[in-house]
Order: sequence, then structure tokens, then C-alpha cells
Amino acid sequence: MKKSLSLIAGAGLLAAMLPLGNASAHSSYATARVQQVIPIKETVRVSHPRQECWDEQIRHTDRGRNTAGMVVGGIAGGVVGNRFGGGSGKTAATVAGTIAGAAIGDRLTERPARRWTSTETHCRVVDSWYEEERTVGYRVQYRYQGDSYWTEMDHHPGDRIRVRVDVTPVRY
Repeated sequence: MKKSLSLIAGAGLLAAMLPLGNASAHSSYATARVQQVIPIKETVRVSHPRQECWDEQIRHTDRGRNTAGMVVGGIAGGVVGNRFGGGSGKTAATVAGTIAGAAIGDRLTERPARRWTSTETHCRVVDSWYEEERTVGYRVQYRYQGDSYWTEMDHHPGDRIRVRVDVTPVRY
């Protein structure tokens, strides 16, 4: 109570020194003792992408074709068809000989089909989520000149906190 009276008397003295039209405040800074710090928690959902991979068996078949036999057979068939064709049928005989020769050449050079299996790895990104609790701020209780106050801060203040003390004149 004694401090309150001296504070009011000090404020009255300050008000008396100011011109009537100016009701400004006087500020100073002090430190206050922290009494309690309570973390403010919030549950957040966090994305955690992960890669998922698997092996897949792939079957392959090689029919054993040799294009060289088809090309050589086609040329030989074209030459034979050209030699035996006559007049306006010469072109038709050449085309028929080429097709027949290519088919015969392809069959003569055909190998047995070859089969094998290989393994291929495939991957994809899968979104997975988890929830975690994070500290997003602090409720701080502090004591200044015998009185207790609360505030919220974005960081832990430690054992002392800086406070601004304002003195404003009161008009009667």
C-alpha cells in the first residue's frame, strides 16, 4: 500500500510539472523474476514421404529371326522373277519372286526361339503422415514489485524477464 501511495504521489508530481494540454506517459525498463513457464503445445500433422520399391519378373522372347536371310532371299527371288517374266508381266514376276525369295530366305535362316527372364526394380513415392506435438510458445508468469502477471512469449524467457514500466498521470 505504501508503494502505491508513493507511486500516485510521484504521478501527481509528474502531472503538476507538465503543461495542462500534454498528458504524456513516462516509461522505464526493469527486470522481473519469472515464477512459472508453461509450454503451449500444438499437435501438427507432418508429411513424411517414403520410397516403396518392388522387384518384378519380366519374361522375354527372341524369335530368332535373321533379317540377312530375308534380304538375300528377296534379292535372289527378284532376280529369278525378273529373268522368267516377260513383257507386261515382268514387273509382276519380279515382285512375286522378291516376296517368295524373302519368305524362303527367312525360313532357312530361322533359329529356335530363345526365352529368358530378367528382374526389374520399380519404385514409387508414397506419402505417409504422422502426428507430433510441438511447442509453439510459452505462458509465462512473472512477479514485479510484489504483483504477479501473465504473458505469452514465443521463446523460453529464462529466470528473468524485461518489463516496461509506464507512469501516466491521472486527472481528477
